[in-house]
Amino acid sequence: MTGPKLNEANRVAGVPSGVKAQARWVRMSASKFRPVLNLVRGLDVATAQDILRLSSVEAANVVSKVLASAVANATNNNGLDADKLYVKACFADESPTIKRFRPRARGRANTRLKRGAHVTVVVDELSAEALAIREASEGTGGGSAAARRRRVEASRARAAAAQETQNTESSSDGSTDGEESK
Repeated sequence: MTGPKLNEANRVAGVPSGVKAQARWVRMSASKFRPVLNLVRGLDVATAQDILRLSSVEAANVVSKVLASAVANATNNNGLDADKLYVKACFADESPTIKRFRPRARGRANTRLKRGAHVTVVVDELSAEALAIREASEGTGGGSAAARRRRVEASRARAAAAQETQNTESSSDGSTDGEESK
């Protein structure tokens, strides 16, 4: 292992480090899970679920189930609010490899390595400061539908104004061209 997975440097005795859920012995290579886990690490749960739902990779389905289980564990067992949760840590470790043999020509055999993984997702509540920042960004309309609607309306207004000026210039240019050609 190259480093701590659950932010072990910040662990304090008696302070919970989050709520976790695991899917063990999943018959898929851990290397297929890691790009999916990198997408959702550090995001709030709602955003992470949206990203996983839109992903076409099979590993995203497994990670989505583990994330839902972690959220259920946090709400039911620890009484945490699901709206304040974020993905604190997520990782995929290799499970023991199952070795099978494939017969080949001349009495030989090739080894087939059937890999597996243990997927772990840890969720925790956002701190008060981080929650205030997130609510402030939602309040300003950073990614809301209302903000997008305002931007689209402004863009259409600019396009209509540009079209109007182009039409007036072409009509004034067209009348002078028509008189010169006669």
